[in-house]
Order: sequence, then C-alpha cells, then structure tokens
Amino acid sequence: MDTISQVRLAFHVEGWSMKKISRELHLSRNTVRKIVRSNETDFSYERTNQPLPRIGPWQGQLEQFLSANAGKPSRERLTLIRIFEELRGLGYEGGYDAVRRFAKAWSQNRGAATAEAYVPLYYAPGEAYQFDWSHEVILMSGVTVTVKVAHVRLCHSRMMFVRAYMRESQEMVFDAHDRAFAFFRGACTRGIYDNMKTAVEAVFTGKERHYNRRFLQMCSHYLVQPVACTPASGWEKGQVENQVGLVRERFFTPRLRVKSLEELNAWLMDKCVAYAKAHRHPEQTDKTIWEMFEAERPHLVPYVGPFDGFHSVPASVSKTCTVRFDNNKYSVMATAVGRPVDVHAYADRIVLRQDGVVVGEHARVFGRGQTVYDPWHYVPVLARKPGALRNGAPFKDWVLPPAMAAIRRKLRGSDDGDRQMVQILTCVRDDGLQAVEAACREALDQGVHSAPVVINILARRRDPTPPPLLLTPTALRLTHEPVADCARYDSLRRTSRHGTHPNLRPDGQPQALRDAQRL
Repeated sequence: MDTISQVRLAFHVEGWSMKKISRELHLSRNTVRKIVRSNETDFSYERTNQPLPRIGPWQGQLEQFLSANAGKPSRERLTLIRIFEELRGLGYEGGYDAVRRFAKAWSQNRGAATAEAYVPLYYAPGEAYQFDWSHEVILMSGVTVTVKVAHVRLCHSRMMFVRAYMRESQEMVFDAHDRAFAFFRGACTRGIYDNMKTAVEAVFTGKERHYNRRFLQMCSHYLVQPVACTPASGWEKGQVENQVGLVRERFFTPRLRVKSLEELNAWLMDKCVAYAKAHRHPEQTDKTIWEMFEAERPHLVPYVGPFDGFHSVPASVSKTCTVRFDNNKYSVMATAVGRPVDVHAYADRIVLRQDGVVVGEHARVFGRGQTVYDPWHYVPVLARKPGALRNGAPFKDWVLPPAMAAIRRKLRGSDDGDRQMVQILTCVRDDGLQAVEAACREALDQGVHSAPVVINILARRRDPTPPPLLLTPTALRLTHEPVADCARYDSLRRTSRHGTHPNLRPDGQPQALRDAQRL
C-alpha cells in the first residue's frame, strides 16, 4: 500500500516521469505503468490453481487419513506431523508444508460442505423443559472433586435450575426432577432429553425409544411426556446445552471452594435466582427472565408432591450384619442375617428392606471403603456377647442420651458392667429410648446405677394404674360382716404338757380350724 501511494503521488502531484519513478523507487517500469494506468489503490493476487507436483499422486491416501482422523474422538486424533510421517512411510517424498496446505484446504471444503442452517424454535408457556448433565471440578473441604451437575431449563421463560450430585445415577435423576419441579412449583407437559442410559434402554429408528420402567413411572407421576433427541444432535436441546457453558463460565470459574455439597447447592440456587432477576429475556428484551418465569408459572402442570425416586437392587447380608452397596457398607438389624434384602438407594439416603419391612436406614455416603453402622442394630447380638460392647466397631464413639451415657461410665468400673449395660440397652426395644432414658435419670437421682434398679423402675411404670373401687349396692351388703381374728390361729401353735389341748374338740380337730372352715 505504501509503494502504490508513493507512485501515485510522484506521478500525479510531483509530475515525475515513469522512468524517474522507476529509477528513484527501484521499481520495474511495468509495475509503475500498471499502477498509473489502472488508477487502483490496492492490488492482490490469488492463485486459482495450486500445483501439486509431489503430493498429487498421494491425494487419495491423504484424504483417507484425514477422513478417518476426523471421525475419531478429539483425544485420539493424530496430528498433521503424525499423518505426514505415516505418508512418508508409504513412500511419499514431498515436504510437510504441502501436506499442511492440502489439509487446510480439505478442512475448509469439508466445513463448507457440512454447513447447515437452523430454524429458530418457539415454545409456548408450560410446553417443554430440557434436561442435561455436566461435569464440573471443585474443591470440597480442600480436596479436588468432580461433581455431576443436573441442568433443567424451561424453554419458554429460559428459567434455569442447577443442582450438583456425586453420582449421575438414576436416583439422582429422580431427585433433580423433584427439586426442580418443587422450585418451579410445577412441571411442563413435555420433557426433552438426550439418550442417557438412566432413561433410555434402547434407541430405535426415528424418535421411537424404549424407556426405562422406573423413568416412565416418574414421568407419569409428574404428568410429563418424555421426548429423546436424535443421537449426536445436541441442537435439538440447544437451550440447556448453552446453559451448561454459561453455568460453567459464570458459576464454576474460577474453581469453587466449598465445605460440603449442601453448601454448594444452596449457593447454586441463589445464583440461579440472581441471574434470572438481573438478565433480560433473549426474545422479549423488555422483561427479565424472572418476570417471564413468574408469568409462565400459572401455565405449568401443578406440582403433585415428591416421587418415591429410589433405585432398587438386591443384596446379601453378611454375618457382620452389613450390606455392600456402591463400594460402601451399611448395617442392618441382626434379625436380617441369612436372607437377602432390597437396597432402595435414594439421592441422600439408603433404605434397606426385607420382606417389605425396613431393617436399616442410613444417610448415604460416597467414596470407597466406608462402613456406616447403627449401633442399635447390634443390641440383640450383645445379649449373647456382652463383652463386645467394650471393643465392638459399631459402638465406637456411640453417642447415647446423657443419663444412659452416665450409667455406662459408672458401670465400666464393675466386673459385670458390660452385662448390666446390655440389660439396660435391651429394654429399649420394648419400652422405647425415652422411657429408658427417664428410668436411668430417676435411678441416678436416687444415687444408684445398677441394671436391676433401672429395670424395676421400668416395670413399675409399665404396670397399669389400679382399677377404681366399685361401690357395693345396699341390697348386696352383708348384715353381719365377718371379722378376721388372727389370734385364733395363733392358739393352734400352743401345746399343753398335760392332756389334750383345751382348744381341741373331741374329734381331734382344733376349734379354731373348725370355725375357719365354717366361715
């Protein structure tokens, strides 16, 4: 551009000849003549046909390499240097630059051939929502953890709901839907999903799917019709796909530091509400997302309450009264040993059932190799082995009510302290924890702490109050009520040294005994 400007100024302003311009600016006369005669201020040259003297015979092979490489996952793709080395191994004698230029042109042509146009979509209020998962990295209690984040987005108002979990399993899907619908105060008539395994068991031609039975139960509970996208067609749920990137950029960058999952979820809820109140709706720019959401709420299907969203699997009970699930162990009642149980896994708890009866319930833990005990499950075993109370793993750091804990500390000094404490603990099954705690408190107030005293207090409290005295009608009252005289029986013990006892009758029976029989 500078050279063209200098030539034009020298010719039109200074009045130089083409020969002088060529000599002073060190340009060829043809170049000067072209600039002056064309009156153009810019010249560009584009080669229309690139000669390929070396790579020409290898174009087919190179296109095969590039096509196969483009179909692989990003982490498995070969670099152009590796493709060049593969081509050299087959006999190619050209340079790397020719391979690079050919690959660039091939990518541009392929992109132009695969470019597609899209139609903007419109959703009526309460018509549809979209659901998806994402994986985010956070610092939880100083440890780097990858959490699974559930995303729900209302298609009309663009209102979003985000919640983090430690797993991406089916019970987490159920819990995410329940919490989202409770937050929205309703559900849409249609839910748009990808073909996640927790919902879709088989993909057929077109939109036909074989859904999971429990997933269909959840959709029926909330009156939602599920719709699965075409495989590898993320644009069919583009709103929630965009939400994943937005949440990652605005909420999880820089890396979050939290103490627990509950703290993270409470913070995410506040961020979702704050974002909706601060940003405009993309289509109706005169309103915020929150205002559009408030207007959409009356059109939602009313929230009908939580779905019993558990994932059930059978499991066996070990001799140590534990059940293994998700790489962790949970205790059950001692009576459940020897027979299988059903593990009902919820997002936040584990319920263990046997023949329809709950034999254990625990808060769910994540990780590996952890064991969750309920000491009350092992009390029946202590009746046979009271010595296990002192060193048993389930009873380590067992927090008892204050009075029972005080009696346990006092009984540790006696030889049969464990046995007496087990006797007190066994009473909880029949009398209840509160009654046993009250009996222990009464015993301590009286200055005693032995098991017989506590059991006696419980027995006295179990006895019903005496029935009230009945009033005897006048017609049934005795005219001459008998009078008890115990002294008459004491006379039977007196004996005489000489002759017959004065109170004996001739037939040998004492007179007092005869009177008693008559009465």
